[in-house]
Amino acid sequence: MADPIRVYLLDDHDVVREGLKFLLEQQEDIVVVGQSATATEATARIPAMRPDVAVLDARLPDGSGIEVCRAVRAVDPSINALILTSYDDDEALFAAIMAGASGYVLKEIRSSDLVTAVRHVASGRSLIDPAMTATVLERIRNGPETPDELAALTDQERILLGHIAEGLTNRQIAEQMFLAEKTVKNYVSSILAKLGLERRTQAAVLASKLLGGASR
Repeated sequence: MADPIRVYLLDDHDVVREGLKFLLEQQEDIVVVGQSATATEATARIPAMRPDVAVLDARLPDGSGIEVCRAVRAVDPSINALILTSYDDDEALFAAIMAGASGYVLKEIRSSDLVTAVRHVASGRSLIDPAMTATVLERIRNGPETPDELAALTDQERILLGHIAEGLTNRQIAEQMFLAEKTVKNYVSSILAKLGLERRTQAAVLASKLLGGASR
């Protein structure tokens, strides 16, 4: 008999986690090896537990499952991630694909389909539509030309700079980009340093000028 599929659960709602654990452990071929309610704890514990599949809630009080996915797979790429979310939007899916997630499913999914999804991801296959992955890669390759002044910034930093130009707070940017607020703060500091600026308002003005011109 093959070894059972090892699953780790991340969700900030106790009822949801316990429900998922009960559902999955009814299956003879699945065992839940750990669970967390916060992104911080999950990021530390998942690599040590070495699950086959990490089922990660997309939105958490201290970050997101997508950020956890990125961090965990940077340590151990063999861990497959299944993002579980209540929100169906292209930005979240884009972020999930960029983080290396193998699956992205809505919480409205039927119980039997979720079990199937866990098995599918555990086998190394992807649940993300290949056409959507291709769209994301095309978006990366053929995005708007980057102004010379922003060449030192990473793709993630340029996206974040655009949100600064829109007047969003760090918390709002964190929600938009599925990052922890502390991570956003670190990105802002990095952006200011690379652009030789001292204040966030200066970055907003510069971004409005440069990115606005690039989009026309």
